[in-house]
Amino acid sequence: MMIDANARYLKSHEWARKENGNVFAVGITAYAAEQLGDIVYMELPQIGREVKEGEAFGIVESVKSASDMYAPISGTVTEINKTVPDNPDILKTDAYQKGWLIKLEAANPAEFDGLMDEKAYRTYLETEA
Repeated sequence: MMIDANARYLKSHEWARKENGNVFAVGITAYAAEQLGDIVYMELPQIGREVKEGEAFGIVESVKSASDMYAPISGTVTEINKTVPDNPDILKTDAYQKGWLIKLEAANPAEFDGLMDEKAYRTYLETEA
């Protein structure tokens, strides 16, 4: 299972990675993309939207189910990846680089430190997921 060592994770299978300054890339994990199966629709937020840690920022629908995607940290959406909704298979092949979904200007960058690191997320997958 591919996991980005530089990212931090939520139990709901979203990730955040520090890009530069207080800007963080956010996406769903390779595990989440694999579990969803064929993704048919994605709804991402508008640029400028403020999200709180743990709040839904978008929706991903597959042939199996529809799921909210949750913000790992609080902040303002500064960028959205317009490529992924039109080509969601990117999430299966490159969830952590080309497959980022939004970029957030963090309201409280310290929230990132409270997320699971690679080792904790891998353990969570092995024991809980």
